[in-house]
Amino acid sequence: MVLRQSRFVFRVAYAVLLHAQDAEDAVQETFLKLYRNGGWRGMENERAFLARVAWRAAQDSRKLAAGMKHRTTSSAEPISLIAEPPSLTPGPEQAAVHADSEALIHRMIDALPEDLRLPLLLSAFEEFNSREIGGILAIPEGTVRTRIQRARLMIREKLAVHEGHRVESGHAR
Repeated sequence: MVLRQSRFVFRVAYAVLLHAQDAEDAVQETFLKLYRNGGWRGMENERAFLARVAWRAAQDSRKLAAGMKHRTTSSAEPISLIAEPPSLTPGPEQAAVHADSEALIHRMIDALPEDLRLPLLLSAFEEFNSREIGGILAIPEGTVRTRIQRARLMIREKLAVHEGHRVESGHAR
């Protein structure tokens, strides 16, 4: 299970913590908790169960870090949360444009408030439905849908502003 699900658990923890090393610690804590209490034996939906445990471990880690004033999210290193699709060997220019676009989207997602960011990531990247996300985060299904919709709207607005600045600067040349 660790080999199969550690990347997924990392993405859930990273969505909360926005720091790769802290997320790695939360992944270890998640699997240690499951091993110690045998919780993995009775789970029905493995991914939903792991997401809930990882989310709690990340929350606990963040509370600890906040109490110790460990580090800020501004020092977070962006990482790719999306598995790269197979490509037909894009050229260097196309690869650079794709990397810039992906990095911009990830920065925008990382900048969302946690209550919007986590449901969006669980829905868009992990393909959980609203009911499953509600169970993971212990919130009503309707609230999940509202938060996902608000997160997408915020990303769309930020992209529109970004594209507007690119168009304006293009005309200025």
